[in-house]
Amino acid sequence: MYGLLAILGLALITAGCSDKADEAGKQTGKESSATAASYRVLDYFGVGNNVYVRALTTEPKNGALWVGTSVGVLEIDLKTHDVRNTLTRKDGLANEYVFAIGIDPQGNKWFGTNAGGMSRYRAGQWKTYFPMHGLADYWVYSFANKGGEDLWIGTWAGANRLNLRTGKFETFVKELVNVWVYGIAIDSKKRVWFGTEGGVSMLDGARWKSWTHLDGLGARNTKNLAESKNTGLGTRSRHDLGVLSGGEATYNPSYVFSIHVSPDDTVWVGTWGGGVSHFDGQTWHNLTTADGLAGNIVYSIAQDGRGNLWFGTNAGVSRYNGKTWQTINRQSGLAFEHVYAIAVDAERNDIWVGTQNGVTRIGTAIRVEPKGK
Repeated sequence: MYGLLAILGLALITAGCSDKADEAGKQTGKESSATAASYRVLDYFGVGNNVYVRALTTEPKNGALWVGTSVGVLEIDLKTHDVRNTLTRKDGLANEYVFAIGIDPQGNKWFGTNAGGMSRYRAGQWKTYFPMHGLADYWVYSFANKGGEDLWIGTWAGANRLNLRTGKFETFVKELVNVWVYGIAIDSKKRVWFGTEGGVSMLDGARWKSWTHLDGLGARNTKNLAESKNTGLGTRSRHDLGVLSGGEATYNPSYVFSIHVSPDDTVWVGTWGGGVSHFDGQTWHNLTTADGLAGNIVYSIAQDGRGNLWFGTNAGVSRYNGKTWQTINRQSGLAFEHVYAIAVDAERNDIWVGTQNGVTRIGTAIRVEPKGK
């Protein structure tokens, strides 16, 4: 609760105003310096020491940013940056360590938690779901919905399809390449893509297909793996989310931690040590630090309205336009370099990133508010 109170006190640092932040991190490729330097750190919002921001979701209709932390949930106004609301277990949240946030077409908020099941929040009313209700597991790590009546849920014991109209759960376990589901994305053909600890699985109607490192997923081992003694991700029994042993970096290119489908149906996945992989429908292609990626451990992926892909890594956040890279890290104003979550405010083209101890807003140097605001 302390962390949520801290942000209520507007613990804000305008890091983006410094000359160093104007440099906007290192750039690679042939992009002009004017274009490359257009993104920089603008603000940092602290949420308390040793508090991890694991989930970020924007709600354009209500102009809100929903922030899932290890001590509860915040609702932030995207325009004023004021905190509208805080949600903790005392308010009805199943567990205060929030891994995932989803918003369905009716505006219901869904919170996936660490060992507490799943909570639905609607107009101040709560409902909590456990395995006894049909949920695959108490650990809920991801959500996906593409405007239909099905909410897809990723857990550490398989995936669920929840029919929002009937409330009926369907569980998928043996169909997946691995039951630890960290990310879910849906493409324009309504194919559902699952990022798991053992690779990628895809559901197309009633047909399943899976890929692993043996199929080209994840780059081959390099010397650029970053060590991480504390990922802030938590553990379940003896299973470490980071697949770390003794604080040493581990290479597992089939371990998919994040997944995103771009408008052209290219599938992008972030791996643990194998960088970023993208699938063109036939072949997996890999991008690593050798190409310009900030770090080879990729926790989160998002895409802005200009087509830029944003990758949250263990060494900062990277922007990729398909040809060139820009990395924003501590040298360019980022408070912490492990970027666990990314969300895009499409109206203002602001990029919000979640790290240890807070949320950072990245944007262009020239601020242009949407018309009518």
